[in-house]
Formats: sequence, structure tokens, C-alpha cells
Amino acid sequence: MNSVLLLTLLLYEKISCLNVTYQMDVISDSQKKHLKLSMPPFSAHDTNSSIFLLTGFPGLEREYPWLSIPFFSIYTMVLSGNCLVLHVIRTEPSLHQPMFYFLAMLALTDLCMGLSTVHTVLGILWGLSQEVSLDACIAQIYFIHGLSFTESGVLLTMAFDRFTAIYNPLRYTSILTNARVIKIGLGILVRSFILIIAPIVRLKFFHYCHLHVLSHSFCLHQDLLRLACSDIRFNSFYALALVICTLLLDSILILVSYILILHSVLAIASQEEQLKPLQTCVSHISAVLVFYIPVIGLTMVHRFGKHLSPVIHVLMGNIYIIFPPLVNPIIYSVKTPQIRGRIKKWFSM
Repeated sequence: MNSVLLLTLLLYEKISCLNVTYQMDVISDSQKKHLKLSMPPFSAHDTNSSIFLLTGFPGLEREYPWLSIPFFSIYTMVLSGNCLVLHVIRTEPSLHQPMFYFLAMLALTDLCMGLSTVHTVLGILWGLSQEVSLDACIAQIYFIHGLSFTESGVLLTMAFDRFTAIYNPLRYTSILTNARVIKIGLGILVRSFILIIAPIVRLKFFHYCHLHVLSHSFCLHQDLLRLACSDIRFNSFYALALVICTLLLDSILILVSYILILHSVLAIASQEEQLKPLQTCVSHISAVLVFYIPVIGLTMVHRFGKHLSPVIHVLMGNIYIIFPPLVNPIIYSVKTPQIRGRIKKWFSM
């Protein structure tokens, strides 16, 4: 009996060693060196450790100084572009309308998304730090996912705004009053940031027994969840239900709103009058595609692209985070005559 028990313990120790060795093989050489320096042997299973290692671009560690240049330029454009849109809407009295209030909400959401990830992404590329504490990681998860749901809600509200303006233009200002715009904005924030509190708080009390290495340059809920050895069923089912009730439902409602818009436009006799209202929807349709295509792409890569290079996963994650905040100000600056005219006036001066 004692010999069987001893053999069992030896086998368990061997399996544990193989498991850690395998996890050490799937990360880059620089991360291995970092882990060996910062952790004692096999301390990845130490539940007292609250430090996690963020993954940059595996295999491209020597190129980080060069990669930091485009990423720094992109984040500069994200912050300056959205600040410019917000400043134009604030200072131009003719833009104090519901349509541009919702656009300001979108620009503010994109600005906050850039601010929530810039410190970890550039921190890795500049060699400042790849480590993140559990509390900081949970806070970043809260803001990233909350802002994603907020952007989806704002895009849905903008679709409703375009439908109201085209379907019932005479009552547009009486339906979307300033008070109702404020209530809609508060409703979006409550839906986005209150409903995700329960699964986010539970992350603090999980037991993380796997190697503390995250897959991206920032923290995501599912990425941290895979390192936990606690019961994660509530978080998994709750997150799935939340995605269905927000992102999926919002996309369906946006599609329905544009079907109704198209039906209303086709009822107009003149072709010129048909094109005019549709042109006001082009920028919003572009913003919807810019948001949902990276979401679908990242989901497909995580679901079916496990054989792909880790660089592809990291790249798709960065596109999901950075691409909409980068492109939205460009879309609205080009496609919205009022904003374009104001910016041209400033540059001409």
C-alpha cells in the first residue's frame, strides 16, 4: 500500500513537471528568461502570486523598438482624432443636435478604450514592464469589456437616431430631446458597466494555478479565466448570456432598423430624394462594420485558429482594441460635412 502511494505521488510530480515544461515551451525565449528570473522553479502553481505576465508579440522581441513606432503613432492618432471630434462638437453650436451628441458619446468611448490599453501595449514594446498585478488586470478587464458594450449600445442608439430622422423627420426634435438623450446615455452606461460587475468581482477570488502568462498585451476576461482552477461555470455562462443580450441583440436591432430605413426610403418617389437620406447613414454603417468585423474576426481566430501562430492571435486582439477608435474619427471627419468643414476652417487659419 505504501509503495502504491509513493508511486502515485511520483507520477503526480512527474505530470506536474511535464505540464509546466510544456507551458514553458509555448512561450517565447524572453518570457522564459523572465519567468526563470522572477519565479522560483514551478512557482507557476503558487496561489499566493498575484503577478501575471503579458504577452507581446512572440518571436518578435528583437523588433520591439521598431514595432513601438507604428503603435505609438496609432495611439497618438486615436487620442488626438477623438479629442478633435469632441472639441469640434463642443465648440460648434450648429452641431448641438442629438445626432452629434451620440457621435460625441462614440468618440468619448473610443478615447477611453485607447487610454485603457495604451500603457500595457507600449509598456511591453518599450521594455518597461510585462508584469501586471491581478487587481490592475481585473480593472483593465472591467474597462475594456464595459467600453465594448458601451460602443455597441451607442451604435444601436445612432441607428435609432437615423431611423427617427428619416421615418418621422417632423417630430425628430420632439422625440429626441436633450433630456431623453441624457437618459439614453445613462441607460447605456448602466447596461454596460453595472451588468458586468458580478463576473468581474469573482475574478478576484479565483484560484489561479496555471502558469501566469496571458495571451495578449492587455487583460481579457476569457484569457484570465483559462488560468483559473476554480469553478468558472458562472462566469462562462454569464459572459455568454451577456454577449448574446448585448452584442448579438444590438447587431440584430441595427440590422432591423436599417431594413425599416430602406423600406421608408424606397417609398419616396424621387431617386434624388432617396439618395439624400441614405447618404446620412453611410458614416454610421461604416462605424458598425468597423466595430463588428474585428469582433467576429477575433472570435473566429480564438474558436477555429488554435493551429495559427500566436502572433496572429495577438495581432487580432490589437486590431479589435485599436482599429475602431482609430478609424471612427476618420470616417466621421470625411463623411460628415459639418465636421469636415469645421476642421478645414481650422487648418486654413
